[in-house]
Amino acid sequence: MHFDTTVIVRHLPELLAGVKLTVLLVLVALAAGTVLGMIACLGKLLARGPLCWIASTYITVMRGIPEMVVMFWIYYCGPLILATRLSSFTAAASSMSLYAGAFLAEIFRAGILAVPRGQAEAAHALGIPASFTWAEIVLPQAVRMMIPALIGVVTLTVKVSGIASTIGVGELVYEANIVSGQSYRYFELFTAVGIFYFALIFPLSLLAQHYERVLARKTR
Repeated sequence: MHFDTTVIVRHLPELLAGVKLTVLLVLVALAAGTVLGMIACLGKLLARGPLCWIASTYITVMRGIPEMVVMFWIYYCGPLILATRLSSFTAAASSMSLYAGAFLAEIFRAGILAVPRGQAEAAHALGIPASFTWAEIVLPQAVRMMIPALIGVVTLTVKVSGIASTIGVGELVYEANIVSGQSYRYFELFTAVGIFYFALIFPLSLLAQHYERVLARKTR
């Protein structure tokens, strides 16, 4: 089969527009997911009370349901609850935020619990304020240990963003599907889609591997 690179060049503006919307969708999802993850992490750390129960239920449900089902449910069933139709971008961003938040909550919790409790107890015994203990002792160590897993969530979010094309979000996969249907050059255009995704994800993978090596050297 002949691979015509001029097809990719001709439709590059549409593909780049799709890349821009993909990046925007991922950034919105990660920003909102980080807030949700922090709240859910707090609930899990409390280990009791309504917030703990809500956080545990949220994390369990989101990690047990495919992302596509969550996205479809929000897009098609959301209007029945909210009495208004959500845009495809809003529905996709909401579902991806919920999905990312559940994973981020567990990463935040694991990172905090990985810091030896004795350090916080020693700071408390020395009369150091709790706010200073968290800001200067616990969180810096926790964040360093979280970084590889956080990069993994970013990578996962980029990958699942392609699902948004199924509800009409004009991201990369959607744009490629549209122009492929017009030109019947699926081979070239979806090869370009793969290259764009690789260009977005591969640097993140290298960054995660770098931090894993750094952490491994520090723990020796």
